[in-house]
Parts: sequence; C-alpha cells; structure tokens
Amino acid sequence: MGNRYTSKTFVFEIFAILLGLIFLVPFYYLISNSLKPFAEILSNTSALPKVLMFDNYVNAFEKLNYLKVFTNSLFITVISNIVLVVFCSMAAYMLVRTKKKISNIIFMTFVAAMIIPFQSIMIPLIKTASNFGLLNSVWGLVIMYLGFGSGMTIFLYHGFIKGIPVELEEAAIIDGCTRFGVFWRIVFPLLKPITVTIVILNSLWIWNDYLLPSLVLQDPELKTIPLATFSFFGQYTKQWDLALAGLVLGVIPLLIFFFAMQKHIIKGITSGSIK
Repeated sequence: MGNRYTSKTFVFEIFAILLGLIFLVPFYYLISNSLKPFAEILSNTSALPKVLMFDNYVNAFEKLNYLKVFTNSLFITVISNIVLVVFCSMAAYMLVRTKKKISNIIFMTFVAAMIIPFQSIMIPLIKTASNFGLLNSVWGLVIMYLGFGSGMTIFLYHGFIKGIPVELEEAAIIDGCTRFGVFWRIVFPLLKPITVTIVILNSLWIWNDYLLPSLVLQDPELKTIPLATFSFFGQYTKQWDLALAGLVLGVIPLLIFFFAMQKHIIKGITSGSIK
C-alpha cells in the first residue's frame, strides 16, 4: 500500500520533468548555436541550425590550441584535487580526534572562511602572491586553490569522520600501528565515498574557474580552457560561432567525467547523511 502510485506522485513527476527541461534549455542554445554560421546566430538564436557547421569545432579546436589548454586544465585540476584531498583529510581527522577547544575554534574558522566572497580579498591576495613569487605559476595557483577549497573540503571530511568508530583505530594502535599509519591504513580507505564526492565537486569548480586563473596565469602557454575561450571576445568583435563551439569542447570532458562518476556522488551523499 505504501508504494501505491498516486495522483500526487504523477504531479510530482511532471513537475520534475518540466524542471529538468528548464535546466536543459541553456544546453540547447549552446549546442544549436555552436553549429550555426555567425550570421545565423545573430538573426535567430532560438531556431535549429539550417546547416550544421561542424567547421566551427575544427576552427575552435585549432585557435584554442585545444590540446595544450586541455592539458593545462587537466594538470591543474588533478594536482589541486590531490593536494586538497591529502591535506584536508588529515586536517579534518586531527580536528575530529583531538578533543580540545582549539580544535573547535580552528574548525569553525575554516567553516567561516567559506562565506568570504573572493572579490573582497582578490586584490590583497594577488599582492601577497606577487611578494611570494606565486604569480604566473601553476604551482602558485594550486596553492591558492588549496586555500580556497580547504573550508568546504574539511567541513565535508569532518562530518564523515565523526561517524567512523574510534574502536577501529584503538585496535590498530594496540597492534603497533602509528597514528600516521592508522589514518592511511584504517581511516582513509573508509573515506572513499566522501572523497569521490569531494573530488567531483572540486573538479567542477576548478575546471570551470575563470577569475582566479586570469589573475594568476599571464603566460599564454599556461592558459586553461576558460582563459583560452575568452580570446574569442575582443574589443570590437565577438566570434560567437567559435566561442560557443569552444565552450562545448570545454564542457565535454567535464560531462563525461560527471556522468561516469554520478553513482559515486549519490553514494557519497547518502553515506554522509546516514553517518
């Protein structure tokens, strides 16, 4: 009786479908206009393309120097994720297991940092980065992503670790395992669901980020996909046909990654809520 299909369920499903279609509208405009000539984009953006212009993708691929900027984006995203996972998981573990007032203060400081808008610290950040020689450096950008991503990452790890029984760690210590070994051999493997979720969320943020790389990376050889795509917009001309094709080329790797890892997102969120 509890699983009976009711009129409320039908209305909810229709609402969910309509909501999903609304979210797909931007993708329709992006893909359909990326296949149009420039003049057709200006004349009618809503209509389907009369002739499919796949040359837009070929030209965008060449002008973006796609393989180079893709490699840059991939390297920055992967390294930033590794650094965030390693440092933040260890930090969250110590904050949970160290039962002192200072641990709560440090944790609340990280949480409070999540609400600080980037624009308010943008100028002092760049000035400080310049003093330390972090500008125009991929590693400098990674360090900044560690700083900006630590708040949310530690917050998520902190809540998950609290659900791991301390008895597992005590048993390992009795068997002669060090605190460092306890974390990497016992605790960290249990963090897999939330780690996958964190990697996906941070990848979406870092891959699509434009503002911070535009301030840090000045060398054309270090450009990421969002930075390279912006080159289609000049002071007097805007190459919408190539820009939209470039956006699709930039989104495709992320969509593939997201759909491949989608089940892990649901599993991670579910496990976190249960714990």
